[in-house]
Amino acid sequence: MAELHPYRLYDGDIPKQNTALLVVDMQRAFFDNNDSLGQIGIDVSPLRAAIPGTVKLVDIARRNGVPVIFTRYVYSVGGVDFGVKYGAMAEERLAVSSLAHGSDEIELIPELGQRPDEVVIDKSRPSSFYGTRLEPVLTGMGIRNLIVCGVTANICVESTVRDAGQRDYNTFVVADAVAEFLPERTHYALFSMAWSFAHVVQVGDIAKAWGAPNQALAS
Repeated sequence: MAELHPYRLYDGDIPKQNTALLVVDMQRAFFDNNDSLGQIGIDVSPLRAAIPGTVKLVDIARRNGVPVIFTRYVYSVGGVDFGVKYGAMAEERLAVSSLAHGSDEIELIPELGQRPDEVVIDKSRPSSFYGTRLEPVLTGMGIRNLIVCGVTANICVESTVRDAGQRDYNTFVVADAVAEFLPERTHYALFSMAWSFAHVVQVGDIAKAWGAPNQALAS
């Protein structure tokens, strides 16, 4: 593997007021090889690296009264909103109705324990902002700071972070709560986001900044 360019970890303030945790696409299809992606030969097991950090972040946010917002990647039945069929085995994914509305695999993983009062935003494009109600929801909540985690690092997470940064949200992406199919892709996504769109932090930084109980990190 070629030498990777380093990116800078942010060491400044991480505000808790007017802040939301945005959990991107932590759905069963991206973690279970028995679901549609695994059925067409895409090994999703590397993405499981995002689960422990994301679970800790959700716990920290809830303990501190920070709202948690989840996104899900969902297509209409028949894939009419799939869009232009670029790479990433698009035809194969359509053939098995991957991420189809109403299927079990679009559900959030149970480890997150999504609560009835927590907002879930469905989308059919990588960015959580494109064609969704996310921005009106953030405005209604008075949110100006976003903590972003989830999968995949250089597609949906990065697309969301870029759009957040360009909308002047003070954006943080959590390096140990995102994942990709290849570690190099995670690294270069973080490098790109740190360059122009977000502060890169770790779960422990947020716990320290918000005074989260130690058990939130140890669990």
